Amino acid sequence: MASCAPIANRRKLAELPTPEIMLRSRGEMMHSFSGVIAAAVTPYGKRGDDPDIGATLELIDFLCAAGVQGIALLGSTGEFVNLNCDDRVRLVYLAVKRSRVPVLAGVSHSTLDGALALGREASAAGAAGLLLMPPYFFRYRQPEIREFYMKFAEMSHGAPIYLYNIPPFTSGISTQTAAHLLSTGRFAGIKDSSGDWDNFQALSRCRQEHPYTLLIGHDAIFARARRAGADGVVSGVACAMPELLLSLDRAIAQNDEAETQRLDARLHQFLERIELFPTPVAIKAALAVRGFKTGPPPVPLAPETQTALEEFRAWFKTWL
Repeated sequence: MASCAPIANRRKLAELPTPEIMLRSRGEMMHSFSGVIAAAVTPYGKRGDDPDIGATLELIDFLCAAGVQGIALLGSTGEFVNLNCDDRVRLVYLAVKRSRVPVLAGVSHSTLDGALALGREASAAGAAGLLLMPPYFFRYRQPEIREFYMKFAEMSHGAPIYLYNIPPFTSGISTQTAAHLLSTGRFAGIKDSSGDWDNFQALSRCRQEHPYTLLIGHDAIFARARRAGADGVVSGVACAMPELLLSLDRAIAQNDEAETQRLDARLHQFLERIELFPTPVAIKAALAVRGFKTGPPPVPLAPETQTALEEFRAWFKTWL
């Protein structure tokens, strides 16, 4: 994906608040995200490459009514790489306007200029935070990753910035790099989707000296990490099953060990069933069982995968 320079409804930079005002806002909103943040899928229209705005807004209504504490839009579960910049900007504006909970807007891009353009639009729309992974597709070394984030922070005078560590899809952010960036005070926190327990512990230790929001992005370690002090989870499963993640989070808060173990076991049952598929495909299949429009997959599924998906839908209907 090239630069997002031709975004039609770009706000003039002069119209944005001054850097001093925005830095104060970042400090005030440092811990605005906690608890269960649903990582929303992006329903597609009939073509399979255009977002279904109506279905997206219905999904946002569902998640808000369920009681999630936030919605992460256009992250990896939201398949942002399949959408052009204009569609991404439009979705963020409409979602922020519709949502009754804070929106964490994904602004990841393959270039710094593209990420900045998306970040300015998301900030102007009223997003409560910007979720930014390292530039994707090519692998970059840690010095380039640090430089990318520092330049973004210097030039993005908008909503609080959250690092997004998701090694399976792009260059990973090492613990040392994350600690350095978070110690600058320019970043509100990190969503760690590595699923690595040692990485989580290292990030937790860093907070003793420089407090920041630590969000888990891997459902498999959520319960363990939440009990160990994580501020919350950005969960793809919560998009399809918000009741499960919210109940699990309550059980943890109430120190109800038996209920925590029971609900965490159910979460892992679901995770084991979706391992065969790309995460958005499985989440959308579960939502379809619940009566939501999600549109066709952007990539055709092999016959054997289609069969497995039908089996998953049948299992989920009974399990639900």
